[in-house]
Amino acid sequence: MNSDEFDAVYVRELGIDDIAPVYHLGEKLFTSELYPYLYRTWDEWEVIGLYNTDPEYCLVAEIDEEVAGFILGTIITKASWTYGYILWLGVNPKFQRRGVADKLVDKVVARMIEDGARFMLVDTDPTNTPAVKFFNRKGFGNIRQHIFLSMNLSKHDYYGRLIDYEHQKAERAGYRRSRPAIRPRKPDGIGSEVVLNPLVNEPQTTDEQNPI
Repeated sequence: MNSDEFDAVYVRELGIDDIAPVYHLGEKLFTSELYPYLYRTWDEWEVIGLYNTDPEYCLVAEIDEEVAGFILGTIITKASWTYGYILWLGVNPKFQRRGVADKLVDKVVARMIEDGARFMLVDTDPTNTPAVKFFNRKGFGNIRQHIFLSMNLSKHDYYGRLIDYEHQKAERAGYRRSRPAIRPRKPDGIGSEVVLNPLVNEPQTTDEQNPI
């Protein structure tokens, strides 16, 4: 990796026109197939929410005017500590090994230091070995394992009762729709009129009524 490749990376703040490209890039990177137990779900609100609350820590990297990567972070203040927290970091596979992630992290860390952060946090899926190695290289360490438990709600007792209730409700609704409508009796002495085409009802005109 030479200096020319690093110089080709331009880092700037996330703009409103970047929200869609960043979201779609994240869709390709943070998939349920790769990380089925990622406790934060990637969606458009991750980008929009952080863009609205922490725009100074939402950065994009460009190469040849194309979004090559992004970083989304926030500042957390608790008691006397101010934490910088990197929530999302993504690099387009097309631009890997071009120093994109390095420049994004360096820029957001510098901004957070300027804003009073004295401690940095980042997390990732433990199976994401390249990310763990990258953050170790950037100076992040002191790894702590978190335990996240999951439950398949489709096997929960209440889920089964809810499905049964919805089926019964649908059956009752179908029965009501299938019952024939009761036609009101016609008053005695009034004959019925047959309308062949109710959409066409033009009055007939006599010769006297025709315009001259």
